[in-house]
Amino acid sequence: MSPRRTSAPSYIVFPSDASHFNFKPDFIQLLPFFHGLDLENPYLHLREFEEVCNTYNDVNYSMNTIRLKLFPFSLKGKAKTWLQNLRSGSIHAWNEMQQ
Repeated sequence: MSPRRTSAPSYIVFPSDASHFNFKPDFIQLLPFFHGLDLENPYLHLREFEEVCNTYNDVNYSMNTIRLKLFPFSLKGKAKTWLQNLRSGSIHAWNEMQQ
């Protein structure tokens, strides 16, 4: 017998235009990575992340949606664990994620 796997509720509540958002996996390679190490600067990571996202132009999606969808891919290690442990539904917009 195998336990039934269920997905945890998302910590991000995506905007309505996010349901069909698709990006090329190669774009993830362009993102800066943040591991949550003491030597890393989270503000620099956010600035670099936004710079890369600003190169992604799609008239069907807001920059808010683009950033929210891509941000989890920029985190690794302790930083990813932090994000995954946020309260369900706690992030609705990019400015909330930045805070």
